[in-house]
Amino acid sequence: MHTVLTRGNAMIAYTLSVLTCLTFCCFISTVFLDYRVPSNINTGKILVKNVPDYGASREKHDLGFVTFDLKTNLSTLFNWNVKQLFLFLTAEYRTNNNHLNEVVLWDKIILRGENTALDFKNINTKYYFWDDGNGLRNNKNITLHLSWNIIPNAGLLPTVKSINSHVFDFPSEYAAAPI
Repeated sequence: MHTVLTRGNAMIAYTLSVLTCLTFCCFISTVFLDYRVPSNINTGKILVKNVPDYGASREKHDLGFVTFDLKTNLSTLFNWNVKQLFLFLTAEYRTNNNHLNEVVLWDKIILRGENTALDFKNINTKYYFWDDGNGLRNNKNITLHLSWNIIPNAGLLPTVKSINSHVFDFPSEYAAAPI
């Protein structure tokens, strides 16, 4: 009647169809969940310096130095379809040159099973806070946002901002002392 290859092909096709259906059910069961949680961000030391940018030109650009405190609990974000979270802290601000500037200052990966209650004090930024001109000095509207990418087992890769943000301003004078 049917050869071994025909029966094997039918079994594999049926198994892949069932796995596809199960993967879609996994995706649809978590796609409509609200992944926003509150976070508490505060700034500590805030300085701005005017230094030459040797990467692009010898012009002087503003370089900001910020320390921050971060407290949040991300345990409600983990469900059976979440493998890990990629957290990142961004600074958004407006200058005369650009309507919207966005700079990533810090990031962290949290795997399933790790501690999800974060309570960091006096953390330095991981990446430089460069401006492409002189837009940081005396800027009164720098907003820090904590955001995350949810890495699922199956489905979309959403980027979510936390409910709270923190607004601070840079000083009106450049720092003269070394950092």
